[in-house]
Amino acid sequence: MKFQDMIGQEQITGHLQNAIRMGKVSHAYIIQGEAGSGKKMLADIFATTLQCEEGGIEPCGHCQSCKQALSGNHPDIRHVTHEKATIGVDDIRLQLNNDIMVKPYSRLYKVYIIDEAEKMTEQAQNAMLKTIEEPPEYAIILLLTVNAKLLLPTILSRCILLNVRPVARNGIIRLLTEQYGIAKYMAEIAADFADGVCGRAIAYAQSGEFVEQKDDVLKVLRRLSTMPADELYKRVKEWAGRKQELPDVLSLMNLWYRDVLVMKSTGGTGRPVFKEEEAELRRQAEALPFRRIEENIETIDTTLTRLGANVNTEVALEVLLYTLRG
Repeated sequence: MKFQDMIGQEQITGHLQNAIRMGKVSHAYIIQGEAGSGKKMLADIFATTLQCEEGGIEPCGHCQSCKQALSGNHPDIRHVTHEKATIGVDDIRLQLNNDIMVKPYSRLYKVYIIDEAEKMTEQAQNAMLKTIEEPPEYAIILLLTVNAKLLLPTILSRCILLNVRPVARNGIIRLLTEQYGIAKYMAEIAADFADGVCGRAIAYAQSGEFVEQKDDVLKVLRRLSTMPADELYKRVKEWAGRKQELPDVLSLMNLWYRDVLVMKSTGGTGRPVFKEEEAELRRQAEALPFRRIEENIETIDTTLTRLGANVNTEVALEVLLYTLRG
């Protein structure tokens, strides 16, 4: 792993490499980004580079220190763990505050990586505060979080905040096809579906369950206008029973109608995400007016918001499908 492997993160990797090059590495960083955005990979690369025996701005990958880091066994790179739903004060005291007073075993730095830092209790954050305020010269603390606003202002003010950005669609497609050997068609669907998050795109592209789910949703959307009421209700019951999958189901629906809109806007010559459904997408584009397609997309978005507000799932899905059906 190297900084150059962080696709679409040139700004943040450039900042860290410049800090290493100039010898101005901060004692505390917050790396913020969505789940699957590459926060942990970035932290691991940064820590490995800091400990690399060659002293460059990329880990060499072959020195003893790099080998230890890559195997997860570096004595001076510590991952703070927790067994409960939150990171408690004892976790911070035992794994950070007490341990940080022991000097590095083999390298110049001692790096602490705290994933899911937003799960630290207020007591845990306060316990860590003094360490961040007066860290040993060799100590570097990396807080990884999906939402830095959940950290105390006193923590935020003493850390450098780095935001992992969404990756451009073409960058994700290139990653999936070149590094993971994913077929371009599936890579394009995963890239559109992942909304700029590489880890999410990789998970989708490699998931047989996601492919089955996609086929299931598209089967419904192809037949929705002629689907009997009992079959439609049966589908509502099935989806309502898999509530955790509903955001993905609705996102697939959203992509479908965006494809219909593309075909409508281009007179049937556009390049849809669901290429294998081009004939049906063109047919629906010809049958539906612009306003109706836009209303379908708005209805899907509204349903997703309602589901997040704990409304009756079956009722919300039934209203959605009958609205889309027209």
